[in-house]
Formats: sequence, C-alpha cells, structure tokens
Amino acid sequence: MSSQPIPTTAPVWAWPVDLSRHDRRGLLTEAEAAALRDFGIDQVRRHGLAADLVSLRPAARLVRPLADVLAALHWPPDDRHQRRYARDAAGLVLLRSGELGRAFWGWSVQDWVDLINADGAKFRRNWGGQIGPNARPFLIAYADLLGEFTAFERLGRFMRPSLARRVFGAGPVDAAVELVCTVLADWGYQRDAQKLEAVVCQVLLLNHSPRLDDLSARALGQIRESPAMGGQWGKDLHGVHRAVAALGHADPPRLGPGAGPVAMEGVASGWAGWVERWYATSTLTPKIRRSYRSVLAKIGRWLAAEHPEVTEPGQWTRQTCASWVAAVDRMAVGDFSQWTDGMRSQGRLGKPLAAQSKSGYLKVPRAFFRDLHEWEWTPRRFDPAQALRTPRSVSALMGPDPRVIADDIWAKLLWAGLNIEPGDLPTSDSRTYPVELIRAITLVWLFAGQRSDEIARLRVGCIRWQYEGMPIPGDSGEVLARDAVCLLDVPTHKTGTAFTKPVDPLLGKAIEAWQAVRPTQPQMLDHKTSELTDFLFAHRARRVAKHYINTAIIPMLCRKAGVPTADVRGNITSHRARSTIASQLYNAKEPMTLFELQEWLGHRTPEATAHYAKITPNTLARAYSDAGYFARNVRTIEVLVDRDAVTSGAAASGEPWQYYDLGHGWCTYSFFEQCQHRMACARCDFYTPKNSSRGQLLEAKDNLQKMLANIPLTDDERAAVDDGQAALDQLLERLTDVPTPAAPTPRQLGSPATVTLLPIVEVRNGPTP
Repeated sequence: MSSQPIPTTAPVWAWPVDLSRHDRRGLLTEAEAAALRDFGIDQVRRHGLAADLVSLRPAARLVRPLADVLAALHWPPDDRHQRRYARDAAGLVLLRSGELGRAFWGWSVQDWVDLINADGAKFRRNWGGQIGPNARPFLIAYADLLGEFTAFERLGRFMRPSLARRVFGAGPVDAAVELVCTVLADWGYQRDAQKLEAVVCQVLLLNHSPRLDDLSARALGQIRESPAMGGQWGKDLHGVHRAVAALGHADPPRLGPGAGPVAMEGVASGWAGWVERWYATSTLTPKIRRSYRSVLAKIGRWLAAEHPEVTEPGQWTRQTCASWVAAVDRMAVGDFSQWTDGMRSQGRLGKPLAAQSKSGYLKVPRAFFRDLHEWEWTPRRFDPAQALRTPRSVSALMGPDPRVIADDIWAKLLWAGLNIEPGDLPTSDSRTYPVELIRAITLVWLFAGQRSDEIARLRVGCIRWQYEGMPIPGDSGEVLARDAVCLLDVPTHKTGTAFTKPVDPLLGKAIEAWQAVRPTQPQMLDHKTSELTDFLFAHRARRVAKHYINTAIIPMLCRKAGVPTADVRGNITSHRARSTIASQLYNAKEPMTLFELQEWLGHRTPEATAHYAKITPNTLARAYSDAGYFARNVRTIEVLVDRDAVTSGAAASGEPWQYYDLGHGWCTYSFFEQCQHRMACARCDFYTPKNSSRGQLLEAKDNLQKMLANIPLTDDERAAVDDGQAALDQLLERLTDVPTPAAPTPRQLGSPATVTLLPIVEVRNGPTP
C-alpha cells in the first residue's frame, strides 16, 4: 500500500455552530426560570423553535443556540418525522434546564448522561409519554454540538454512524469511512464492515471533525486515552491509526509504552543522575537497558540504606564492591525494590534469591562500571571484572539445565498441532487471524526450534526448497537427498547474524499455504535490524506479537491434546520447545553431534548449545551398558564343587572340595578371591596341574557340580587382562617375593610363576546348565 497521501473528497469543514456568538452564562435569570416553569414540550412540537414564540421570548438566549443546531443538522430526503423528533429533543433540553435551574451551557457530563440515559429502553420509560420514541439520538447531537460531549461510553448502545452523518454530513463521513476501510481490507481486516464503520465514526466524533487530515498522531494519541475508546473500540483504533498513517495524515503508531521508565524512588540524586546518564548513552537494546536500570536503582536504594556516604559511582572502592557482593549473597526477593502495580514476584516475597538472580545482580554493576571506566567518566579505582565477580559458591549452583518437555506430552502436542481445525481456536482468535496463519506459526514452534522473537520476525519468503541432484557446496562431491530439502532462513537473532537451517517439509508447506492467502501488508520496522521488513506473520497491518505463542497457541494445543499447561518443570512455554527439540535431536538413533546442533540452533559456541541439549536417561543407560563398567572390573571363573567330599564330611576335615579352573590347572585354595597370585599362579601346594594324574581323576569324577564365581580385579590385574604381556610381566615381578597361600614365595619355590589368564565369560550366578 502506498504511503503517499490520498486526498479526501470532504470540503473544508468548520464547526457547525458558532458558540462564541451566544450568551453562555450557566445560571438562569428569574425571567428565564419563570418562562421555563410554564413551558411544555408540546409548544415546541407545534410551533418549533421560533424566535418570536411569546411564551419562550424571555428564554431566547437558550432557544437560539438550539435553533442553530437544528438548522445545522444534516437530514435525509424524507425528514418529516426526524425533524419532529429533533424538536422534541430541543424541548426536553429546555424543560430540564428549568428543572435544574441552570442553562445547558453549565451542565456537567453527568447532567447530560442523566437526561439521555444509559440505554434507549430506560429513556423511553422516562419520557415516552411526552416526546417521540426516537428523540434520544438528537439529544446526543445537541450534547455534542453545544456541550462538546464525548462521554459516549456512558450512553450504552447507539448508532455512531447516524450521529456522525447527522453532525458532519453523509458525504464527508462516507468518504472518510471508505478510505480507511479500503486500506484495512487490503491488509486483511475481516471485521464486520458495520462495526469497523462505527469505530471510524467514533474517532471522527471524538476529534470533532470528519476530515482524516485532522487526525494527527497527537490527536489520535489523545483519542486513545479517551475512556470512550475502551474495550473493543480501543482494539480497532490501532488499525485505524495505521490506515490514517498509510494515507499520509499521521505518523505510524508507536509500539510499546511511550511514557518511559518510572522515576527512581529512594535513590540519592547523584546516583540517579549517573544512572540516567548511562541509560541515555548505552547501546544495549531498550529492553536490556530497562532491566539494567532497575537493578541499578536497587543498588541506589541499598547505598542509601547501608552506605549513605556513597552517592556517586566515582566514590566506589573495592570494599564497596565487596559489600554489595555480600549483600547480594544474602538478599531476599523484594529487598530494596520499588513496588509498582502488576509486579509478578509478590508471591515470593522474603524467599532467597535464586543463583541466576544473584549472578544478574552482579553482572549489571560490572557492565555499568566497565562502561563508566571506558568512557572516562569516572577514575579507574578497581577492576569490575574482579571486584564484582560472581562468587564460586554461587556459580557452582548454576549450569545447563534445559527444561525439556516429556516425550509423551510433546508427542500429543505434535499431534494437536498437525490436526488444527478452525473450531479449536477461541472465537476472538479465529476472527482475528486466519487458520492458515495459526497452522503456520504453530508448526514453526513445533518443528523449527526457534525463539519466539525469531518466529515473530520471520520474513516473507523465508522458506526455500532444494531438490535431488543439486550439489552440496564444497569439494565433497556429494549431492542432496532424494526428497526435497526444506530450508528456513532465520533472521538476525539474539546471539548472531542471519543463517539458514533445514527443517521438516511439513513446516515449509504450512508456511507456503499461509503465504498464498496472506493479504498484502505494509512494511514494518524491525527493531533488531532497524530495517523496513515484510514480516511473515503480519495481519491487519500488525505483526503477530512474540508472546502470542504463550498466550494463545500453547493453551489451544494443550486443550486439544488433553494435557495440562504445566508440568513438574513449570509452565509449558515457547522457549521450552527449543530445549525439547534440541534434546531429541541429540538423543536420536542417528544423533546430531554437538557442533552440528550448535549450527542448527544458531549458537556462537558449543557452551551455549549445552544449555539446550540434554542426554536422556535412556541414552545414558545405553551408553553405560556399552561401556561395560561392571564387566571390566569383575571377571568370572569356573568352579568345580566336589559334592562327594561335602556329603562324606571329608571337606570338614580339610580335604579339598572347591577347584578353581585356571585353564592349565586347578587351585584348591578356599579363599581364592583373596589370593594375590590368582592372576599369576605360583604353583603352590594348593595347585594341581590338569595334565597330572590327580587332575585327570578329578575331571573323571561324576559327582561334580560346575559353578561360576565373580572375581573382582585390582588395577594391576585388570591391566594384565586388558593390556597384555607388558602388564603381565610387571605383575609377575611384583609378586616374586609375595608369600603364596602355602607360605613360600615364588622365588623360594624355585620355579617361575605361571601366567594364568582367567576365562572371561558372561557373568552369571548359579549352576551352569
């Protein structure tokens, strides 16, 4: 839509009634009061507001302005009945003036409201026997033209377009309404044309002019503050303002609060002055500057209470910094705060600050003093990075802790997002935004893993497709997969510049479906890049707010999926989807590496990605099992139990009954697991070679039971099993002078230690099959 002014067809317009030519005294004279006491409305109905009417001649100063209004009103072709109702309304004004003892010039807003009444039914009950049933709209016209009455919100329902056409004329009003409605229709406004017409007429009446070029930004700002624009009227005023701006008659409406931050209370004037000077100079974003200013004001109140002698930043020393660090470490929610309406932390008053809050309260003065030193506003008396460093006891409590949504809840939300129907949306949302926009923004939240601000700032044309056969940039010679690859262009964001990432084709198709029906929108300012941009999610000349996902999309999905809007980790918010998607990609069957995930999320460092990607317990359990921790520290050896020796009682008299299989022989030492030579048998008296006659007789026995015993390994033994001959040699050398269970050492036995590797088999308990 062109922003060049489009001339209206309305002629130069002036106030229909010249109020300056009338006597506007509020009190009645005795003659006026006497004339109005004997006055009847039927006199005006029969004779009109004739200046020579004998009975009203003493009250002529009241009759003339009413007659001027009657002459200034615009009438339809068949106006006979309408003029009669207008005369009845004028008579009612004169009658009430006599009852109040005051001319209508001195009436208050409440006096007019009492006469007009809050609704038509009450008005007809009060006056139906004296005047026509349709006199009420003309009373409003008299109030507007004579009393400049604008408290329309107190009059209930009435036809604003009819009043505007009666006061301004049908031509100028219709021309203004048509221009505004045409611009808004081009932008996608689907509101009922009659309701939109009523909003435009209300704006014209409040501005006392039918001309659009009289609707300056200042005038529209005053209209926005009017109580008459409360409720639904105010919701549509933004669109009217945008349309008037597009026609070249006003500046576009400002987004966000324009009053600026609240004044700091309880702060020394010197400290407040330095904070405001820093606030006006800093290049941080407005939101961050406001949050920093709030903390600096809190520091100012702490100084006033604990260190009143310190009133300026230049007076700070390392000792002052240490005092603030200690105060933050012991601070509770609400301490040194300036309470205003709507503060959200009142339910947590008195509770200790979280570690993240403590870190923030120290980060702010670090940045503040660093700037003051670099700008040479104050002398450099300490290093803010060291003097205001977050204590190790606090930083140890912080770390990556992504608030991942449980897989079962996330799966239900995905199903709900893929099956959105118009009936799933609240009535106001379905009337405000097309279902294609709702589906597109929902799937972006469910699949893209982007911040809410980045979603709200996506551009038209952010989806691109690449197909099979297109080479991947570089020298790898690889080509893209068989199916189409959907690429999403992410704008400049919190931590980096614009980048492109692959997303699911379902997301790309949903965005293209919205772009196919998206009405043409005016370009809007991107406050992040200071560029005029065609935002993807814009409708009715207004960008979808970044908090719309939290306030409308997520509650709708939870309602459709049958899941609560909060879980054990807190409320389900737009940012938790980013952690959930990142963790699922990190724990997939073919997972992304940390560096690949870093690129996909748009982070500058892997450390930032670690705050989003969390290894699930299942993935951790699988990795733990694959590592073989238990099997690495415990080995299994076969044990033969001679049941004959046990049942005959020979075992009780000291005969061997357990035989540990060493591969090349048997060990009959009952406390084998405690023997230091078990991995390098010294062939002591407890040892029986397998190739001996005794070993052959043992293996020939029928009444043997085979068992498996778990043998824990020392570090040296584990190295002997895992690392090979070098570790074995070291173990043998270490055991040369260690006594065997039979008492002699291997050196005394005179034979080299025999290397014995225990059989490594599956760890089991109980008899072998």
